[in-house]
Amino acid sequence: MSREKKPLDQGERGAAGAASPASLYDTLSAAMVRFQYRPGERLNEGAIARDLGVSRTPVREALSKLVAAGLIDHEPGHGFFRRKLDPKEIFDLYELRQQIEVSAVRLAVHRATPQQLDDVDAILDRSMAAAHEASVEIVVGFDEQFHDAITRLTGNVEMLRSLQLINARIRFVRWIDMRGRRGGTQGEHRAILDAMKARDAARGCDLMEAHVQRRLEQIVEAVREGYASIYMGNVA
Repeated sequence: MSREKKPLDQGERGAAGAASPASLYDTLSAAMVRFQYRPGERLNEGAIARDLGVSRTPVREALSKLVAAGLIDHEPGHGFFRRKLDPKEIFDLYELRQQIEVSAVRLAVHRATPQQLDDVDAILDRSMAAAHEASVEIVVGFDEQFHDAITRLTGNVEMLRSLQLINARIRFVRWIDMRGRRGGTQGEHRAILDAMKARDAARGCDLMEAHVQRRLEQIVEAVREGYASIYMGNVA
């Protein structure tokens, strides 16, 4: 590939030694989320295929799916490119995330069973136990798991799918943003869940709105730190 970078993780392989389509997509998705390619960098399909030991056709198919997921861009006649870290785009995604998650709390308060809320409580307990010693990547994984679990309680699969697509596109910024605020995030999660278990939809929605709003107010700084991490080789 152009410029030296950490080799791509080849993921799971089938019996014939070729990466499965799903694992190929996951491998490339992880590379894009981690900004193994710099913002605006052209993606060399041939080099990627050689790294992963596959032909260019499945690579191109996986890259096309990444375009659909919003992680990369395609310019006809020029190829595929890693999307830039655009503060306005990130802000818009966080704003949409806020609307989805507030609505999810409102629906889940009325639809979730006590056992389902207890299951989310168990997720939160595990994340809080690991928060102080786990890597930022693991902490962000727990964070997404909590928010996914709340949205899953709505029973609305399209709402959950939309949230997961948003989270994939903002994951890198969340890594940057999470570095210094693990404890605060866990406390906010606990307060949101307590309100939901009390069936207090208004309080739960207010808490979720404030939880995401604090991130909205820090987007520009998080993007600035993200660029510094990428170009200093200190990617999460």
